[in-house]
Amino acid sequence: MQILAISISEVRRIEYQGRETLTGICKQNIDGPVSVTKDGMEGDCQADHGNHGGIDKAVYAYAVENYRFWEQELGKQLPYGQFGENLAVSGMVDDLVHVGDIFKIGPVEVQVTQPRVPCFKLGMRMEDAGFVRRFHHSGRVGFYLRVLKEGRLSPGDTIERLHADAGQLSIRDAMLALDKNPRQQEIISLSLTIPALSQAWRESLMKKQR
Repeated sequence: MQILAISISEVRRIEYQGRETLTGICKQNIDGPVSVTKDGMEGDCQADHGNHGGIDKAVYAYAVENYRFWEQELGKQLPYGQFGENLAVSGMVDDLVHVGDIFKIGPVEVQVTQPRVPCFKLGMRMEDAGFVRRFHHSGRVGFYLRVLKEGRLSPGDTIERLHADAGQLSIRDAMLALDKNPRQQEIISLSLTIPALSQAWRESLMKKQR
């Protein structure tokens, strides 16, 4: 496992479906190194602080294996940063990464806090409003990271799993908590037992719990 690309962005004003919106989804690759703190990556900005950024969602990671899947599905190459991720990584696929897992990325230590839930801005980025639903239900959404130990990262830095969470709730399965399905309540209950779960995700799932 390693970092393949690092991407950050400033907030941009974009016209979409007849209205202007502010967004930080248009990430651009940088060579690095870049400092990573508990608040996120140096130089990276979010327009919607209610749903993006903060200590529980300081860094967003997305697997290159997912890139290859979408490139085949869409019939075109996609540049790193296309999905709004900060880190394009290898080997960290959604069914093998669990909420609560702790990883060492270069000198930085991080903990997985929740899956990424796509919003309309991903549709804007992909120039296809319907892509948001496809992405949501694909199980290939990537995940947010809480920074436990700060440091500087560069493309090529290796990634090591330091701790596998006892709950073994994969990112792919965690997404089942959001929509009605036979496992929804089971997944919600399991999610709420994981101490590392982000506060926002915890509050959202508690409202869905029966």
